[in-house]
Amino acid sequence: MRVVVKIGSNVLTRADGKLDVTRISALTDQIATLWREDVQMIVVSSGAVASGRGELAGRLPDHMQGAGSDGQTGLDAVSARQLFSAVGQIKLIDRYYNLFRDHGIVCGQVLTTKESLSTQEQCLNQKNCMEVMLAAGVIPIVNENDTISITELMFTDNDELSGLMARMMDANLLIILSNIDGIYTGDPTDPAAELICEIAPGEDDDLSQYIQTSRSSFGRGGMLTKCRIAREVAASGIEVVIANGKRHDILTDLVLRRNESGVPFTRFIPKEK
Repeated sequence: MRVVVKIGSNVLTRADGKLDVTRISALTDQIATLWREDVQMIVVSSGAVASGRGELAGRLPDHMQGAGSDGQTGLDAVSARQLFSAVGQIKLIDRYYNLFRDHGIVCGQVLTTKESLSTQEQCLNQKNCMEVMLAAGVIPIVNENDTISITELMFTDNDELSGLMARMMDANLLIILSNIDGIYTGDPTDPAAELICEIAPGEDDDLSQYIQTSRSSFGRGGMLTKCRIAREVAASGIEVVIANGKRHDILTDLVLRRNESGVPFTRFIPKEK
């Protein structure tokens, strides 16, 4: 079985923007458990920009301080993203490396851009690299290379990247982890809102009527993007689950004990191939 798991920024970071080491450790433990059960795991991980922003808070030179177009610094949005990701990516991958090493597992970094996956040849090269990693027992940790991406050529967010990876790598399952349990029939904080447990292929329901358009605190995307990507991936024959990455043992529950754990999630039923 091959699973792509996308871990969102709001799952991996605290309110102050710094890495949530406890949460990363818990997710790494679960991925290691699945790996030992012969589940090939591909991790699409956000968190680099948020981590870098937290690391540089209060340390920027005076001319970079103040509210800029990114709402955080005097830098323009692209420059700020490049700076934060350069600092945050090394922190993030170092954390993954050491946590997986504690389990006797090797992970490897895969940085990519939308432009570098724009042709069939480039996609095939990327796929071949990751197939070799998996065959060698190495877990790919995938992220967009924000240090060289520019706004016009960026993925919408890592949800889009994870959907591309799931299709390119012929995954059986794509798990998108956010900080809520899935798609609701209204504001998730409203007690009257109900979780939509399953969405069948070809359903005509306009889910946008249920979904808030606000984005997460640290990520670029939102639930509308997750829903769109999930439908596209499910239409290609790959099962998709949107779930809460802050729940205890969420990954092992979803992959190993999904029919009996009672964990809430939204499942996009795959179209038959």
